[in-house]
Amino acid sequence: MKHLLSINDLSEREIYKIFEYASQFEEVLNRPIPIVPSLRGKTLLTLFYEPSTRTQISFTLAGKRLSCDVVNLSFSTSSLRKGESLLDTVKNIVKMKVEGIIIRHSVAGVPHFLAHHLDNENIFVINAGDGINEHPTQALLDAYTIYKKFKNLKNLKILIIGDIKHSRVAHSDILIFKKLGCEVYVSCPYSFLPIEFEKTDIPHIINFREKLDSFDCVIVLRIQRERHEIGYLSSLREYHLLYGIKKEDVNKMKKNALLMHPGPVNWGVELSYDVLEDKRCVILDQVFNGVAIRMAVIFSLFQFQGKI
Repeated sequence: MKHLLSINDLSEREIYKIFEYASQFEEVLNRPIPIVPSLRGKTLLTLFYEPSTRTQISFTLAGKRLSCDVVNLSFSTSSLRKGESLLDTVKNIVKMKVEGIIIRHSVAGVPHFLAHHLDNENIFVINAGDGINEHPTQALLDAYTIYKKFKNLKNLKILIIGDIKHSRVAHSDILIFKKLGCEVYVSCPYSFLPIEFEKTDIPHIINFREKLDSFDCVIVLRIQRERHEIGYLSSLREYHLLYGIKKEDVNKMKKNALLMHPGPVNWGVELSYDVLEDKRCVILDQVFNGVAIRMAVIFSLFQFQGKI
């Protein structure tokens, strides 16, 4: 694991090793002073070309909890505004002895492009979301949240509801759940299905409410309105009526099932406000788990480089 660009970069064994590390780092996060000196003197750069709250803060805290120096750079304050290319910017940053780059970009493939051009450098790249392609650390924290509940993901039934076509979270989630032996189902309007989805082996459920009691986990996705080139929805109200999760829907789920959302939530569209009160809703647990998972990923990449 020289870089983390895709869930496909990880074997099943490596995924469970990351879970093992995350479990250990959770113990650190629950201490009065939640810091360990594991990576003292190491430097990370977060390079975000899209707005982000949870992911950027989560990566920043993960690095700092490991005693890394973390530099946060956004597009609005970088030399890219002056016409400098992304590659030139990164090559200059590398010469400042940065050892890991965490990048989010609106264009799919940018993290792969950087990793390819930095292959001869002793530096790793983590994909924090590239266009509608992937978001591997979100998938890891989603799977870890389920793993903590069930201890084994094999044969669990996972339902993903929402904007599958435009969701990098959905794409990474499907990869990791299939890799770990889950049964994955999706439910959404036909306009939210990727092109040639029918060639996959993933069932598309029209009326998911009839089968809610058969799933171990329901993951609801944010509508990616900023990625829609045309109007995919007639109205948000109609979407909420057909695909939004309400309290009465949660009551149909198994008592030990999980309700998840990668955030940010469009309340009143994807979820009703009252579902947050149900113990099956673990959205805030996902946020906590995200820091532990990202600590585990950063630690693993430094370990692979032989810098620990």
